[in-house]
Amino acid sequence: MSTQSGRKLAIVTGSALGLGYELARQLIDKGWFVAGIDFNEERQIELSRQFPADTYRGFVGDVSDELFVKASVAEIAKIGHIDLLINNAGQPSFKKPTAYEAADVDKCLKGLKGMILWSVETLKATGEQDLKIANVMSTAATRGNANESVYCATKWGEKGYTQSLKVAYKGSSVKVVGVYPGGIDTDFYRDSHDYVSLEKQHSFMNAAELAEVILFNLVNDANLTVSDILIERNYR
Repeated sequence: MSTQSGRKLAIVTGSALGLGYELARQLIDKGWFVAGIDFNEERQIELSRQFPADTYRGFVGDVSDELFVKASVAEIAKIGHIDLLINNAGQPSFKKPTAYEAADVDKCLKGLKGMILWSVETLKATGEQDLKIANVMSTAATRGNANESVYCATKWGEKGYTQSLKVAYKGSSVKVVGVYPGGIDTDFYRDSHDYVSLEKQHSFMNAAELAEVILFNLVNDANLTVSDILIERNYR
């Protein structure tokens, strides 16, 4: 056990809403202490009221800001040994190929940059020992999608980073897991209703159910590691 309260310690980026919130909530229900990372200050305040102080601490900032990452990990490491890092934060941009601009590229790249920065700092904070890193990406990292060219490009980059970490830490106590979920019914698609209609969005996976499946594979007492988790929704 990691913290002074005897709880294991996890970092969840993008913890304010959607899948990140469900991952944080369900980890807390399992007895973990969660350091939640998000730029949504209002929501972080709400979560600090929802969860007991000995189970959750919110950090407000941009996951791709190196100074914020370094300062946050240093504070979290004071709480105890970090057992789990879930890189969940990311921003989409869904447009036809000729509509993309530099700002869209920068927006999508925040997730990749954040994944790298949080992994590096957490690895250093743990002395590269007894850590599991779960990189939540998308099925967009496994195929090309017509109106997601830039988003797919960054997700393929995240997959490459994840696979490289696996090789770097093979045979060690650092375990790296790639998580590839399909569409999730959250506000992730709120700015792209011309591409992902509300009707289609509401046919996507439930975030709470998805988090339960991810954690069932990610956090258990078995002496094994599920290295890749690919989850598609059932079509009815």
